[in-house]
Amino acid sequence: MAGSPATIVKETYPEALPSQAVGYAKRPYRWQGVRQRLGRQTRPKISYAEFLAWMDEDTLAEWVDGEVVMTSPASQRHQLLIGFLEKVLGVFVEQHHLGLVLSAPFQMKMKQGREPDLLFVAQEHLDRLQETYLDGPADLVVEVVSPESLARDRGAKFVEYEAGGVPEYWLLDPLRRWAEFYCLGEDGRYRAAFAGTKGTYHTKALPGCWLRVEWLWQEPLPDVARVTWEIIGVEKLRQLLAELEGQAADQQPTP
Repeated sequence: MAGSPATIVKETYPEALPSQAVGYAKRPYRWQGVRQRLGRQTRPKISYAEFLAWMDEDTLAEWVDGEVVMTSPASQRHQLLIGFLEKVLGVFVEQHHLGLVLSAPFQMKMKQGREPDLLFVAQEHLDRLQETYLDGPADLVVEVVSPESLARDRGAKFVEYEAGGVPEYWLLDPLRRWAEFYCLGEDGRYRAAFAGTKGTYHTKALPGCWLRVEWLWQEPLPDVARVTWEIIGVEKLRQLLAELEGQAADQQPTP
């Protein structure tokens, strides 16, 4: 996730907040529960339930050790890359009835309340989905790193996702044009399954799905439809076309 976190440590006056949080500080009723807990020099400690009640769909924040940690808006390149992956993986998952793909802002609650850039939840784990968050690990998490988030994505989140049992973790760095894909080993530790700037990666979380790493660095990004159907395969495309032709024939009026 892009951005440098700024933990709120004083009462929530606009001058004490990151710029993206000023709008929330101007609506003091949203901060009332937090402010009641604060002295001027103490950090706010709130429960995850209070955090969810405080935030809304536009809030860029995570819940870490009981504190609200704000994050900065993502860059255009970041958003385009996540949008590309969400569409490509989403169609693959839908075609094979594998589960659900979700993008930020959507929380994943394990020890901390994180907001991954992209996550996949397998069909057998859809019961973990709550209205505003995932209660437990996703089956696949994707983070697009930036200079501000590099240490967080490679450090705290890497450790949390590993300890929390996220089976597969992708770290994508569009600035360096470098991708790393990690899978949990039998010992519960991440092992690098692939790292590089180009090549083909076959994901374990989505059986049959693969990705050309060089697609991620193209400008503009590749055509989503072409990429999706290349991954899904010609046979599946022919099957779908045959089904559509059959439906069209059934809808023809009888002479």
